[in-house]
Amino acid sequence: MTALPALDGPTALELYREMLLIRRFEERCVELYGAGKIRGFLHLYDGEEAVAVGVLRALAHHDAVVATYREHGQALARGLPAGEVMAELFGKREGSSGGRGGSMHVFDAKRRFYGGNAIVGGGIPIAVGLALADKLLARPNVTVCFFGEGAVAEGEFHESLNLASLWRLPVVFVCENNLYAMGSALDVDEAETDVAAKARGYRMAAERVDGMDVVAVLAAARRAVEIARKGAPCLLEMRTYRFRAHSMFDSQGYRDKAEIERWRARDPLTALAHTGKAHGLLDDAALAAAEVAVQREVDDAVAFAERGTLEPPEHLTRHVTAPRDPGRRA
Repeated sequence: MTALPALDGPTALELYREMLLIRRFEERCVELYGAGKIRGFLHLYDGEEAVAVGVLRALAHHDAVVATYREHGQALARGLPAGEVMAELFGKREGSSGGRGGSMHVFDAKRRFYGGNAIVGGGIPIAVGLALADKLLARPNVTVCFFGEGAVAEGEFHESLNLASLWRLPVVFVCENNLYAMGSALDVDEAETDVAAKARGYRMAAERVDGMDVVAVLAAARRAVEIARKGAPCLLEMRTYRFRAHSMFDSQGYRDKAEIERWRARDPLTALAHTGKAHGLLDDAALAAAEVAVQREVDDAVAFAERGTLEPPEHLTRHVTAPRDPGRRA
């Protein structure tokens, strides 16, 4: 892990606690999914917590975030209340999207959290649009866009980076490269596996970052946001790894257990705890207290979701637009 001379104890503990919240929240989601409380698709973030926590700490509250369908961690790191996120997964009206989005569409406009998006790469042009609007209105905002390495095979990735570079837009593209686009290894799908090199082809700054190291992520994100704040796009390629399957329906036949265990040995929570203690920034008592506080927060989130209400069936056509029947009279 990156040395911590510029990191103080309170910040180190906050970074650890935020990553721990994501981990424990999603561990509970696995249990709730098995119990039938959460339905539909469920894409988990454990192993990748350092990316969301490090990147989003570098943003201001007025900046925008465009997420992926693996966005629970990004939502929590952005500051969405755990109860609202859990209620959304339960399909309850108290959820951040009124229970209509579920796991793949957590959204909170007041926090400028414009995600997730079920379409691979679908959020990238949205991020370009948000950044263009901010530039045209002379607002000092930055947009951060998360996507997986599988999205770099989509045409909208290349079109969006090209426009962002041509128009000098304040956007930071964050590629969460977990090595597998669903079930296909990156070198099977891509002739060029260096995502940062692809971005440099569009004449923008790009950096490859150890996505298992929250301190390295935070430092890189601060550099990238500074570039974007000055009016230029850039890309961060986060080399990370998901410890669990692509989704709850994935048998993971494409990777072996030994590989997973090698990456688990680089767990971002364990790494920060070890390095923080070595530098005198963290101790066992603080880590234990964080565990207690996070478990209580997750328990409260589940209780909040359990108490929530389902939308009445007669309301299901609200917010739905459909072509008008030409044969129907007004």
